[in-house]
Amino acid sequence: MGLYEKYLLPKILNCVMKSPDLTEIRAKLVPEANGRVLEVGIGSGLNLPFYAGNVTVVGLDPSVELQDYGREVAARCGVDVDFVNGSGEQIPSEDNGFDSVVITWTLCSISDPVQALQEIRRVLKPSGKLIFAEHGLSPDPGVAAWQSRINPIWKLVGGGCNLNRKMDELITQAGFRFDALTTGYIPGPKFATYNFRGIARPA
Repeated sequence: MGLYEKYLLPKILNCVMKSPDLTEIRAKLVPEANGRVLEVGIGSGLNLPFYAGNVTVVGLDPSVELQDYGREVAARCGVDVDFVNGSGEQIPSEDNGFDSVVITWTLCSISDPVQALQEIRRVLKPSGKLIFAEHGLSPDPGVAAWQSRINPIWKLVGGGCNLNRKMDELITQAGFRFDALTTGYIPGPKFATYNFRGIARPA
């Protein structure tokens, strides 16, 4: 890991992901989590202020630097969080161990998103729910073409972030069905702002 990825990128990500539009989405979705919660890609803890008071959270993330931010947020919010260093492709948990899984703007940067989603399905209880918000492939051909052109450079500067993953298809391929799904652009450049968000359950 270079100096950019270790020191500068976590600060950039923490700043960018605090945007009012993303915060509004977090505020609507995250309170839907209940019981024992796994947050995949907890990062700097930006979802923590929105959890209901009756949850316990296991926060999984590969970035120790972002977890340091997250611990500060958890302490301020009074949320019970167990931070775990790791990636979504190999979740260190027993089968059917969580009531809810929360994943926000994380699948874009996981190397194998289908494997991560299959792992999420494994650790969710059969009655559990996946609460998600992700950006991805636009349905507009012109925007999608630009996403594919920009993606190689974007991945380099964005910590492995991909612009052109079709998140709804990835979620259903991993064995989920949607309770609710909202798609569309949020404010910002169209190549980076087509969002998929909602709730899914094991099919």
